[in-house]
Amino acid sequence: MPVNNRIADLADEMTEWRQEMHKHPETAFEEVWTSAYIKERLDTFGMDEIHTGIAKTGIVAVLKGQGDSDRAIGIRADFDALDILELNDLPYKSQNPGKMHACGHDGHTAMLLGAAKYMAETRNFDGTVYFIFQPAEENEGGGRVMVEEGLFDRFPMEAVYGMHNSPGLPIGQISMGPGPMMAGYDIFEITIDGYGTHAARPHQGVDPVIVQAQIVMALQTIASRQTDAIDSVVLSITQVHGGDTYNVIPQQVKLRGTVRSFKPEMQDLVEEKMNKLCAAIASAYDAKVDVHYERRYPPTVNDPAHTDFCAEIARSLVGDDNVNTKARPVMGSEDFSFMLQEKPGCYIRMGNGEVGGKGGVVVHNPHYNFNDEALPWGATYWAEIAEKSLPRKA
Repeated sequence: MPVNNRIADLADEMTEWRQEMHKHPETAFEEVWTSAYIKERLDTFGMDEIHTGIAKTGIVAVLKGQGDSDRAIGIRADFDALDILELNDLPYKSQNPGKMHACGHDGHTAMLLGAAKYMAETRNFDGTVYFIFQPAEENEGGGRVMVEEGLFDRFPMEAVYGMHNSPGLPIGQISMGPGPMMAGYDIFEITIDGYGTHAARPHQGVDPVIVQAQIVMALQTIASRQTDAIDSVVLSITQVHGGDTYNVIPQQVKLRGTVRSFKPEMQDLVEEKMNKLCAAIASAYDAKVDVHYERRYPPTVNDPAHTDFCAEIARSLVGDDNVNTKARPVMGSEDFSFMLQEKPGCYIRMGNGEVGGKGGVVVHNPHYNFNDEALPWGATYWAEIAEKSLPRKA
């Protein structure tokens, strides 16, 4: 089955929506303009209900199909941007300096809006579809906040579905897999307190720079020597802060970084080992240490049965040869994981085009730009998910 004819007719309109959102990027929980723009579009579609203010700027639009079924599903798109200065030379380049849609959330939202417009016209399903427009996916867990604010209590659904564009995957290709698709994401801050002194007399102080160097190297043994190699763990130190001038050994040094893994038990193990290693090393040098370890996003785990269902839909759309059901998990993270913790569902990757061509560059790059050729494919996929999940009675 090719792209839905009516949705193909909406391609120019979806492109206009996407590029307008690209011009007005907003970051976590500050997406006031974007939220209003989404609602303005939904208001014209004839949705049955539109609920705003969920997780500050989030929206859930409700659409009931033909028939009297009480079954329901949810389809989710994120709409926040990143704190990146855009380097593209585009007519719709970011008008908010230092912020840009560098991950394609503008495209995700345009696809869901296109599906909503089409389904509001046809209502070719029996039940209820909840269109979930989610803020703050990048770093701040808008998905978690929506769940905490009663998303699934207010809008009871049996399954929830998500999608992300994938630069490097050609347009018209879709990948997915059962089980973990994306890693859990933890952050940590390690504060090392020594005793500041003159750089010429280090024996009169306790040097936190030396202590942090030992800690940095020791932490790498958690992944390389203290966990099973099959249980993937990536621990990265991304920040080192300390000292103000050349000739003073500082009083304090801070380390910050991230941990990625696919299993909750690995998160537990890393946190335990980190605390033990830091305490032992600091004690050996007469320093003090404080470890703050924070669980941000859990792993994104697809339900096998819903993954099979989504694969069937994808094959009907793009053909067997263009669907990969054994996609390798990636160490990036996604707060759709909070929704999949509460409801079964499936998270897929949809082709954004070859990197270097219209697919542009990888996400989170200042030259990234969503490929508008993907819009009709994504909107058609969403419409098929709804119509096949909630089929009308013969």
